[in-house]
Amino acid sequence: MGITGKVVAITGASNGIGRATAILLAEHGAFVVLGARNEEGLATVVKDIEASGGKAVFVATDVRRRDDLEALVALAVEQGGRLDVIINCAGIGPISRFDALDVDGWDAMIDVNLRGTLYGIAAALPVFARQASGHVINVVSTAGIKLVPTMGVYAATKNAVRTATEVLRQEAGPHLRVTEVSPGMIATSFGDSITDLSTKTAIAEQVDAIAIPPDAIARGILYAIDQPPHVEVGSIVIRPTAQG
Repeated sequence: MGITGKVVAITGASNGIGRATAILLAEHGAFVVLGARNEEGLATVVKDIEASGGKAVFVATDVRRRDDLEALVALAVEQGGRLDVIINCAGIGPISRFDALDVDGWDAMIDVNLRGTLYGIAAALPVFARQASGHVINVVSTAGIKLVPTMGVYAATKNAVRTATEVLRQEAGPHLRVTEVSPGMIATSFGDSITDLSTKTAIAEQVDAIAIPPDAIARGILYAIDQPPHVEVGSIVIRPTAQG
């Protein structure tokens, strides 16, 4: 029970929810092993954690590459002696209407949001099986709960992860915990990858009006990890009270 001493691997850890989660878990005594494509951002997060007395390491990780996820998990085992939790947090959202035909954006979301999460699960499961313990946490989205225009492919990738998460939970047995976390409107760089100007402007206005900080999601993840080993938090939805 508790966070202290746990070894936690986190993808998408250079900014947003991943960064906030890394910092919060390290503050509570976890050894965090961070992955993202942005090496400079990762180095800054590790520096901040170490400056506060925490323990963290990083490795450049592109979740579209299965070898990179295996390297992230291997680093956790090498440096921490085990892997207690993997948090599949990396995600992108170049959202648009279907008739915009941003097929490259669709492919990118499938590769990062869905395939990247599956690669993370695949990398962690053999370690969890050897240990007879572990915890998979997948970050999905409320976009898959309330379906709205422009979010079609993004929500589809997140709901595919939601489905995979539930089946993994049913298959997991008594020693593996599985959790999905659905953030709502969060103040992150989510909108940076949107190319459609009107959509990008609308998202930016919503963020400015109602978004909550990434730390709100980090606290939910902390709660799920902090439960006794025989207690599984299956699903958490965290969104602004103003979100419809």
